[in-house]
Amino acid sequence: MPRKLAGRLSAVAPSATLAMAAQAAKLRSQGHKVFPFSVGEPDFDTPRHVREAAKAALDAGASHYTAVTGTPELKSAICAATERDRKFRPTPAQITVSVGAKHALFNLALALYEPGDEVIIPAPYWVSYPEQVRIVGATPVVVETRVEDGFRMSAAQLEAAITERTKAIILCTPSNPTGAGYAEAHLRPLLDVVRRHDVWLIVDEIYADLVYDGFEHVSVPAIADDLRDRTIVVSGVSKTYAMTGWRIGWSITPPEVAKALDVVQGQSTTNPTAVAQAAAVAALSGPQDDVHAMRAAFERRRNLMVEGLRSIPGVSCRMPEGAFYAFPDVRGLYGIAHGGGTLQSDLDVAMWLLSEAHVATVAGTPFGAPGYLRFSYAASEEDIEAGIAAIRTLASRR
Repeated sequence: MPRKLAGRLSAVAPSATLAMAAQAAKLRSQGHKVFPFSVGEPDFDTPRHVREAAKAALDAGASHYTAVTGTPELKSAICAATERDRKFRPTPAQITVSVGAKHALFNLALALYEPGDEVIIPAPYWVSYPEQVRIVGATPVVVETRVEDGFRMSAAQLEAAITERTKAIILCTPSNPTGAGYAEAHLRPLLDVVRRHDVWLIVDEIYADLVYDGFEHVSVPAIADDLRDRTIVVSGVSKTYAMTGWRIGWSITPPEVAKALDVVQGQSTTNPTAVAQAAAVAALSGPQDDVHAMRAAFERRRNLMVEGLRSIPGVSCRMPEGAFYAFPDVRGLYGIAHGGGTLQSDLDVAMWLLSEAHVATVAGTPFGAPGYLRFSYAASEEDIEAGIAAIRTLASRR
């Protein structure tokens, strides 16, 4: 019998964001300046007091196993920070600390979804949501949203998507890739739909601290106490504290789900890295000045990026409420001559920008949004200005 890979992998697509990053890295290796608007991580250093806490933890012996779902100190810090920032307080029994928020979502897929289940995901979506659903044999049900509606799913759309097979709904607010946020006024009609059906509501809040123009992020448990027994919140330190490489995320779930996640994680990674957990305690419990400074910088960059994109003929762009992504419609660039043919898709436009202007973006198709590109503004203002200028020059040649 020939050796072969597991069939479940045939349903899973590779990461589009990492593929673009690889192409950009190749250009850099050839000596080109590449404008880094593709990969979604802050370009700031982890705050100094967090790094110092990690060093102190290592010196104190933080190099051994911890409890599978996290240290008591980190769970306590998560509970306190959630109360401070999200206006509800979970108990330590509800917390499962994982190797990043992506790992938390994957653990939930293993614990909750089965073949035959359906999981509702609004599009545009983060590329891993549907793939994690597929890898466990469940079916993603994609709900298309419109830029005219702020890229937000309506209550009517949600109601129409729910069937007897629906197991869960995944919301990301603010969103990757659109930056769209669900304010309380947007959430409440959705919650009324959830109340009428026996489904899980999973809310990814990894970008919740990066919101602008006075937008107020609201956590579902803070406004829907009656839904806490089926609401799951996922978060982490990666984006807020520029700690992507530390790999610390968590889920806040009903205690019975947390027990199931303990089993799942206990047979996979065991505990997250001990020293990274100590660093996360310092991030959550220490001064938040660096967070405020990063948020202010991202808001300036957002304005610069969106205004720049809007200045390019054939491009339109909505102003996002949060995260650090702009999501322009680039269909107005279709038809431009390139490579012996013409641009016909967002994938073509992304590769055109990379090869001709050395601007790295990510095509919208893998996010469920053909015709759009994702621009990360986790880059310096100088790079944003120069990258936009390079695109404008390229587009003017048409």
